[in-house]
Parts: sequence; structure tokens; C-alpha cells
Amino acid sequence: MNSPAAHENTAKPATPARPSVLSLNINSKTALYAAYMPFLERGGLFIPTTRNYALGDEIFVLLTLMEESTKLPIAGTVVWVTPLDAQGNKTQGIGVHFGDDETGRAAKKKIEDVLAGHLASNRPTHTL
Repeated sequence: MNSPAAHENTAKPATPARPSVLSLNINSKTALYAAYMPFLERGGLFIPTTRNYALGDEIFVLLTLMEESTKLPIAGTVVWVTPLDAQGNKTQGIGVHFGDDETGRAAKKKIEDVLAGHLASNRPTHTL
């Protein structure tokens, strides 16, 4: 005979997954222009990666820009996924929308300062 306790769910409550950490080194303005996503409200970056991510995944990026010796820590969310073998030979990777916090605002300002005068260009990027 089965007791009621045998049917109870003994699984532990789910804990939120820790954000994935990605490191990105950008060595030129051309590469930064191609990766930057200015059409996102808080700015964002395309990050080449072969790892699988889903829209909404939380990401933590350590960004190094050109000759800067310090890494910019940026919290964000996956808002774009370019799969392997994407049309137009686009690079596989993810677009990360910067978080609405000091790290996101600082990254957007720093990137837009570096790209001043280049943001209105019609050159293709990794995303559009």
C-alpha cells in the first residue's frame, strides 16, 4: 500500500542560475563599431560565441577596449541570437543589452565616446 508521503515532491526549490561570464577584447574602432548595438535603449554589444544562449539569459561581460588596461564589467541580458550557419554568413554569437545600472550606463558612454562620429555610418555590423 502506498503512503501519502511516497507521492510528495522532494525536489529542492530551484535557485536562480548565476549569470554566465564572457570576456570580450575589442582591439580597434572598426571592431567596436561592428559589435556595438546603438539601436538598443541602453546600448549593447554583439559577442561572438559558440555557446548556446536563450533570449532573456542574464550575462556578465568583462570588456577590454583597445589600449585600455582595465576591464569594464557589464551586466546585461541576451536580446539577440545569431545561430551557427546564419544567413549571409553572419558570425555566430549573441547580442547583450546593457543593464539599467551604473555599469551599463558607463559602458554605453565609454563606447559612444570612442565611436563619436562613426555611429551614423552605413557600414554593416554583426547584427544589422
